[in-house]
Amino acid sequence: MPPPTPTPPAAPQQIFWFRRQYNSWVADETMEDYALRYTPRSFRRWSEFRVANTAFGSLSFLALEAIGGAIALNYGFANAMWAILVVGLVIFLTSFPIAYYAAHHGLDMDLLTRGAGFGYLGSTITSLIYAIFTFIFFALEAAIMAMALQMVVDWPLSVCYVLSSIVIVPLAVRGITLISRLQAWTQPLWLFLLVLPFVWIALTQPQLYRDFSSLSGIRSGSSDFQPLMFGAASAVIFSLVVQIGEQVDFLRFLPERTARNRWRWWGALLMAGPGWIVMGMLKMAGGAFLVFAALQFEVPPHRALEPTQMFLAGFTEAVGLPGLALVMTVVFVVISQIKINVTNAYAGSLAWSNFFARVTRSHPGRVVWLVFNVGIATLLMVLGVFGALEKVLAVYSNVAIAWVGALVADLIINKPLGLSPPGIEFRRAHLYDFNPVGMGSMLLAALVASAAYAGFMGEAAAAFSPFIALGLALVLSPLLAWATGGRYYLARQPDALWRPGEAVRCTVCENTFESDDMAYCPAYAAPICSLCCSLESRCHDRCKSGSRAADQLRALLAAVLPRGWTVKVNFRVGQYFAVLLSLCAVMAFLVGVVYVQESLTASGEPLYLPFIKMYALLALLAAVCAWWVVLTTDSRRMAQDESERQTQLLLQEIDAHRRTDAALQAAKDQADSANMAKTRYVAGMTHELRTPLTSILGYAQ
Repeated sequence: MPPPTPTPPAAPQQIFWFRRQYNSWVADETMEDYALRYTPRSFRRWSEFRVANTAFGSLSFLALEAIGGAIALNYGFANAMWAILVVGLVIFLTSFPIAYYAAHHGLDMDLLTRGAGFGYLGSTITSLIYAIFTFIFFALEAAIMAMALQMVVDWPLSVCYVLSSIVIVPLAVRGITLISRLQAWTQPLWLFLLVLPFVWIALTQPQLYRDFSSLSGIRSGSSDFQPLMFGAASAVIFSLVVQIGEQVDFLRFLPERTARNRWRWWGALLMAGPGWIVMGMLKMAGGAFLVFAALQFEVPPHRALEPTQMFLAGFTEAVGLPGLALVMTVVFVVISQIKINVTNAYAGSLAWSNFFARVTRSHPGRVVWLVFNVGIATLLMVLGVFGALEKVLAVYSNVAIAWVGALVADLIINKPLGLSPPGIEFRRAHLYDFNPVGMGSMLLAALVASAAYAGFMGEAAAAFSPFIALGLALVLSPLLAWATGGRYYLARQPDALWRPGEAVRCTVCENTFESDDMAYCPAYAAPICSLCCSLESRCHDRCKSGSRAADQLRALLAAVLPRGWTVKVNFRVGQYFAVLLSLCAVMAFLVGVVYVQESLTASGEPLYLPFIKMYALLALLAAVCAWWVVLTTDSRRMAQDESERQTQLLLQEIDAHRRTDAALQAAKDQADSANMAKTRYVAGMTHELRTPLTSILGYAQ
């Protein structure tokens, strides 16, 4: 079924100087790095190797070693290795189509999700999931770096936390321009220090590699394979599935694929795209081995899980000098964590930019969200919720794999089968607010997997909940696409006004962009770039009809409820419950994190009663705040509608005055012309009468 025909605007919008100045400022791509828009061909000037090397540099994060060591120590050798192998294969297969489409179309993870089944506002949820991933892992990596700094300086850990975070901001401000140089300069030293302990142990103590397979898990009680322990280990690794988003944020800068560079292009894509997990698997297996080796070197088990202690033990065995080994450990950890956290901070700034630009219709600049993302991670570390965040990762993996599964299903199933359009449409002017294909499959898969993880479906389902999320997302996405007929992918057909790659000037910010980033705006009756379109708050989506969230909700209720009931539905009450449930869900998450953190160290009576009372009081406050938000929003909307109606009346009155003035001017000109004609006629008659009279008078004389 084709999308409905857009309704024409009542009158074109006017562009004022402050709007043009603001939009021009946030379009400064030397700082923005095309954070909210398509990456043009003209900006993809880096070589394939440099882009791939930049993306590959983000694999330095020591959380990989920490995860590998943790699952090996808890679940044993066989369960850890099989979990690394199986989940690594799943991540490789899911990462490949995401990396290909992003690099081919020049889009980051958020823009790709918009056009692959989620809709313009629907992808705000995935932007939030992605942003959470970036600051969680930023906090984990910065905490590891702070521990390394504390090994050489006698500073409080909180000071080391702040220092580990602040140093990242200036390195990520300039985006890929500076990050690519940083990764290129640090790559050789990082690789040398990374492999040194493993090579030295292989040369001097090869028996440790043979004995490694005998490592028994604390929870499993043996080194043999056990399905439930394998599932529990896999759940931890699945939280890494979103890492492809950070790889994609750099792969979008790959130059366009041509016949001359196709081998280099594919090599860069495979190495830095899905190939990231190959290096990740090696690092996780290496972390598991270093934990085993550290235990043999008499490091306490609770300390052996720290990456700093892993490599300190390895470097000590390699060089034999504790002081030199300490320096090498600190240098290696600092380099590794700076390399990954510039990527975490950069990716987080892109995610927050996309999230708030769609929710608030404003964009203060990517750098603002860069500082915001780093600030959140720093606050989490300083408040001491590091341990609670690790508990959240298992739940997070269910949501993350549901998102990635729905996205991949659209790319590799729906598009080849013709259930969705072949391209990736990311512009607001052509999208529905919500697409039930991606949104529905992700939410349903995440809910079922979370229920399984909570134990409602048995012990086996709890252990394999991420696999359940992935399987459901892959099945539900094509089913929903078939059921809806693919009608919610495009609200209106893309414009065919310009050639691909043609430079077109935006009427709002007055900058020139490639046609892939442009759309025709009926509100301005001129071309508009995707960023200015995203920031436009006055047009009310005049270019398309039936595409807004409220319109989609009314259409859904009309299809579900009996005829005549739809007009009786109070949408204000529905909006209130939506806001209230959102606030309560956020507060439940925050209170739950604090509860888990406190319960880890509390002794004696359980703490749940005080937390339940506190949550109930907060819920009452949220109920009041929800009404305030709804009524304020409704009042503002009514005022804006009234203002627009008055403006339209004034514009019509001005237009009527102009027409009246033009008619008066025309009548005046006509009267003047008639007077001139009469004057000429009288003058002519006078002349004609004067001539014979003069002759007669002259004859008479």
